[in-house]
Amino acid sequence: MNIIIASSNKGKIEEIQRWLPEDTVTAYSDILGSFEIEETGLTFQENAIIKAESIVSKLNSIGYDKEYIVISDDSGITVPALNNEPNIYSARYAGLDATDTQNNQKLISKLKEKNLERTQAFYTACLAIAYKNKIYTTHGWMYGDVIDEEKGDGGFGYDPLFIPNGYTNTLGVLDNSIKKKLSHRSKALSLAMKIIKTF
Repeated sequence: MNIIIASSNKGKIEEIQRWLPEDTVTAYSDILGSFEIEETGLTFQENAIIKAESIVSKLNSIGYDKEYIVISDDSGITVPALNNEPNIYSARYAGLDATDTQNNQKLISKLKEKNLERTQAFYTACLAIAYKNKIYTTHGWMYGDVIDEEKGDGGFGYDPLFIPNGYTNTLGVLDNSIKKKLSHRSKALSLAMKIIKTF
């Protein structure tokens, strides 16, 4: 199947490709070019749907005639001790064009303001699957703690700050195979696969 991902984030695309080794996984920008999708939703689910609908609308506008599934993702990390920040603003916590490093540094500074070396946190992922004018959504969560310093250079986003429950190292240190088993996106993708197999 032709899978179009509503993201240009290489980390997300690689993770989804690992789940769909027999399918062609393509970033939307490879077909449509890069354009900004305004995330105006108030939840991960609303933003995931907005992204999927935007890609489908653009594909229709150029007369794209291959059969396809659009998968969009909205995900982020939530820290209850920081008034549930950054939540849906995870990717732009330190500003609209913030890098992972800048976002991580802002989270570290917020933790230090409250003298928190380590505190509970969780990742949320919502996937929207658009196929033949219908949209389906799935969710996944991963629970653990965030710490006030980066450890490891694996993964992406807040991974160097996040220690999953049951482990002593951050996702920045842990092997990809462990992350695939634990991750919020993997859990949402596992549910999404059940939907896709019915198409």
